[in-house]
This record gives sequence, structure tokens and C-alpha cells, in this order.
Amino acid sequence: MTRWFLFLVALACLSPGHVAAEAIEVSGEDFVVRKFVPELDGTWIGEGISYGPYREGQGPGGEQPTDEQLIEDLELIAEHWNLIRIYGSRGFTERVLRIIRERKLPLKVMLGAWITRELEGEGQGSVNQEALRANREEVSELIRLTNAYPDVVIAASVGNETQVYWSAHKARIELLINYLREVRSATEVPVTTADDFNFWNKPESKAVAAEVDFIVLHVHALWAGNLLKDAMAWTERIYDEICEHHPEKLVVIGEAGWATRVHTEGEQAQLIKGKAGEKEQAIYYQQFKDWTQKEKVCTFFFEAFDEPWKGGPHPNEVEKHWGLFKVDRQPKEAMKSFVK
Repeated sequence: MTRWFLFLVALACLSPGHVAAEAIEVSGEDFVVRKFVPELDGTWIGEGISYGPYREGQGPGGEQPTDEQLIEDLELIAEHWNLIRIYGSRGFTERVLRIIRERKLPLKVMLGAWITRELEGEGQGSVNQEALRANREEVSELIRLTNAYPDVVIAASVGNETQVYWSAHKARIELLINYLREVRSATEVPVTTADDFNFWNKPESKAVAAEVDFIVLHVHALWAGNLLKDAMAWTERIYDEICEHHPEKLVVIGEAGWATRVHTEGEQAQLIKGKAGEKEQAIYYQQFKDWTQKEKVCTFFFEAFDEPWKGGPHPNEVEKHWGLFKVDRQPKEAMKSFVK
């Protein structure tokens, strides 16, 4: 069907320091969905995992993982999953794709471009030139790597939680749509964006959904205040609601998980009601796997490894502790029965 939308289109080229905007009507040709098929050699591999490679003392903008460490990670992942999600296109990313190809690992990748806020302040604020350059590099690299590694990359995801109201890197919807169109016009794989259920359930998500081949949904029962006994039922209910809200699109779960530690202070202490721990994570993970296999829902469980660089300085900061493996790559309770 022909698409007609009214957007505030950023015309940053008019001024180096500010964004001017005007209302224009944008029309597009018929949108032909590129079907997302998570398969490897004809076998469904939809039970995926989110992957960040940073170990103790490493992080974005700092010390990077070595090739040997990436090889260790990818070989470990390949023992349990065949589909991984990577959130950004710069830094270590091309080395991951190269290792998968050179070592012929049975892994396919949903590759991301990390998009951050470009405007400082609300409305027509000043443009953050550093953020603008970073976004442009991410999108350009996403296109380049997707085209350079067609044997590895099976989908491209532009932005992560850029539209949900609580995001720290909220981007203007018209810019996200422009990035989506740019990536889609320059690649042949299915293109998407990932966001929280509290965006995908809103009316404004329809405009974004119209620009993607499938929807990537984040649905964290722990952050939503659920106790473990209610977590899986809540996960299934939210998934069904998003499917009903966007009946024309395949819905893939891009994040769902259960942390093994939670700090007793800050927002996490207020919002999280369920008990964090390895035993609890193992229960949720098994329930999640059972549902995934029964319903054949494509998912990326969050996440493969603990990431100490995330969140605040306290060692119990929840963002550090979502991994199914510890930062030293030792399995937590959820994975012990699967490890040889």
C-alpha cells in the first residue's frame, strides 16, 4: 500500500549550529516487506542471544577485546546459539564478522547501528556535532559491513531504544526514519529498529513500523516490576499485545532476561520487585526457552556475558549482571546443564 506521512524533516545543512525544520509531505512507493528468516542451512535458529564482548577493565572508548578473546567468545556462543545480536557497527564489530567468516563458525548476526541523541535541549536545540558524526559513522558502517559480509549478516537494526519516553539517547522520529530509509535503500537484508514495548504499544509507533521489515521488541519482566512467578505470563501477554497492535509485521523479541544482582539504591531499587539471582535467572530462562520452542518466536535473550562497564560504579549495579555467563566466561546456574 502507498504510504503518506507528515514529518518535521531536519534540514541541518541550513545552519552549522541549529536545525531548521519545515513540514513536508513524504510519499513512498509500495513497501515490499523483506521477510526475516532466521535460518542456517535450512534449519530454524530463532533462539538467539545478545552479545557484548567487553571484559573486566574493557569498554567502549577504552581497552578493547583481543582477537583471541573474541574467538573464545564466539566459539563458546556457537556451542549454544547460532544467532547473535550486536548493537553497534564500529569498534570490535568487523573483527567479529571476520572471525565468524574465517573460522566458518555456525553463526548469523543481526547487526546494529548505535544511534544517540543529536539535539541538545528540547525542540530546535543546538546540534551536538560529535553525536551527529557518531551517528553518521554508525549508519555508514552498518551499510558497509552488511554488504561486505552477506554470508554472516542476516538483518540490520538501526538504533536501540531511541523512541521510548525514558530513553537517555532519544532521537527525533523523523531522523530515525531517514536513517532506516537510508540503510534499506543501500542494503538487501531486512531492516528494523529495536525498542521497548512502551514505544511499540503507542500510536506514534505506527509510523516507524511502516518503515521496517519486522519489529524488534524489548520486554523485560524484571524491570516492569514483576515477580518471578508472574514473569513469563507477563512476557507472553506483552508480546501478544504488540503483535495485535502491529498485525502486519513479524515481531521479534530483541531483549528479555533476568538479572542475577540488583543494587539496593536508585531507580532499579524502586522499579524492580522480583528477586535477582542465578536460581531465578535459570527458572526464567528455562520457561522462556520452552515458550520460544513451542511458539517458534524468534528471540534474542539478554544476554550472553556480564558486562562490568555498564551502569554505575557499584558492583551490584543491575546493568552489569544480565549475562548467562559471568564476565570470566564461567557459566551461571542457567547454563550449567548445557555446558559440556
